[in-house]
Amino acid sequence: MKVCLEFLGCRLNESELQSWAEEFSKQGLMLTTKAQEASVIVLNTCAVTGEAARKSRQHLRKLHRSNPVAKLVATGCYASLEPEKVAEILGVDLVVTNPQKQDLVSMVFDQIELPEMPSMATDPGESAIFSRNRDRAFIKVQDGCRYRCTYCIVTVARGDERSRTIEEIVNEVNQHYRQGIREIVLTGVHVGGYGSDIDSDLYHLVQQILRQTKIPRIRFASVEPWDLPENFFKLFEDKRLMPHMHLPLQSGCNSVLRRMSRRCKTEEFAALIAKAKTLIPEFNVTTDIIVGFPGETDEEWEQTQDFVKLMNFGHIHIFSYSNREGTKAARLPQQIDANTKKTRSQQLHKMAIESTTNQLAQQLGKQCEVLLESGKEQLEDGRFRYWGHTPNYYKICLVDHRDDLGSQIVIIDITGIHAAGSYLETALVAKISDPEASLKHFQWVS
Repeated sequence: MKVCLEFLGCRLNESELQSWAEEFSKQGLMLTTKAQEASVIVLNTCAVTGEAARKSRQHLRKLHRSNPVAKLVATGCYASLEPEKVAEILGVDLVVTNPQKQDLVSMVFDQIELPEMPSMATDPGESAIFSRNRDRAFIKVQDGCRYRCTYCIVTVARGDERSRTIEEIVNEVNQHYRQGIREIVLTGVHVGGYGSDIDSDLYHLVQQILRQTKIPRIRFASVEPWDLPENFFKLFEDKRLMPHMHLPLQSGCNSVLRRMSRRCKTEEFAALIAKAKTLIPEFNVTTDIIVGFPGETDEEWEQTQDFVKLMNFGHIHIFSYSNREGTKAARLPQQIDANTKKTRSQQLHKMAIESTTNQLAQQLGKQCEVLLESGKEQLEDGRFRYWGHTPNYYKICLVDHRDDLGSQIVIIDITGIHAAGSYLETALVAKISDPEASLKHFQWVS
């Protein structure tokens, strides 16, 4: 039998697929990326916006149409918020809410009549890494959130904070490293809240990962800016921490931030970023901005635009505010009309492109280490095209005659910007035969 695992939404949803893949493999099911050939299909749904919930419903129906005989399992935030509605969708055989996720695989075997008994796993000790993630593993360090931002339904769906132990996380990182993974991303619903329930914190977790593992490259998923302690950026003295963080701002106006129940003011955010960029060479900050939050006046919108220009973000994820039943923001007065949200979104997208283009231009002429992805494309002239990201997370393309660079850490020169401005063009300087040895020198060479 084969199982197809798919997700919508955040990196945390994606990271959860890895653990299920490993469990299904140990039970003897083979993994497939093709829903049409699967006996079991699992969709990790999203509900961060009303549109995300709609796409979750739509994708469940699409999966059923593509393979009507497969057993269809719905889990994730949308399945948790509206389990009865999800269960009524044609083709859905099992709904697994977020609190039940750790038992998803056993629930599939216990509650669904599978067409055949699974065969023994060929490599029961092998961690199942998807081809799209073969070079980078997502490590879920915690779940749940104690904060209640007024627009967010995800914290309601995910429940209270639950942290994994440092020992468990370190063991998982070491397992991935033994299997050839060279980069990890620490993920969670509230990554910065790690340890709140086990008398620990994110700083101590990262410190122990640095001490107890040899993983060459460590990244963070989204971290709330107010969660970073005074000494957090000192950790980046270890060059295995990549000089990039995604710190969600959500608005550049303090009065809007108050209505959102965000715990960081713009001046505090600016001071945090200034400190990081002073301590960490080439540090890149990406962020989220919500456009058209209830009550957002023209003056407040102008303040957000001014602040975004000031911050020079490397990338901005832009969301038009979407009403979600069950959130405080849905009950706020002065809801913004669709045309205004569309106009503001277009304005911000234009600013975001300009900011990213400026940041890409600053990378030209520099030399750095890059982990090239395993997938490669052979061009008509016989050369191969590889993809990867700089340490500070700008996308790069490398074209070279060598066919053995996938999943390798290499040194590259940044030579240009693609005409569409979507990535950096590079040239190979050297392949690093020993990734650990590369850690002895700085990630960037001026």
